[in-house]
Amino acid sequence: MRQDAVRGHLDGLLLAVLEPGPLHGYAIITAVQQRSGGALELRTGTIYPALNRLERIGLLRSSWQSAGERRRRCYELTEAGRRTLASERTAWQEFTTAIGSVLNPVTPPGVAT
Repeated sequence: MRQDAVRGHLDGLLLAVLEPGPLHGYAIITAVQQRSGGALELRTGTIYPALNRLERIGLLRSSWQSAGERRRRCYELTEAGRRTLASERTAWQEFTTAIGSVLNPVTPPGVAT
């Protein structure tokens, strides 16, 4: 899938994969890839600036956690992030319904209604 197809939907994707609980950056990338059946492959240069921005505006919070000798920054949704995710889902449903109505009309083109 083209990378530009994700543009405009990245925030919603990140919020959705963090809904079940905290994840570190690589786990977020993996979750998006797995949930999309491999169709979406996000790059670290794409997600880390987005995660930092979402944290700055209060939709995520982060903390350092240790995994063996490694420290990882883990991200989780705030209440504002949960509300934003709900809004993103509603907007996505409205968008896909509108596009679907154009691409797959119930009444074939050229037929009077």
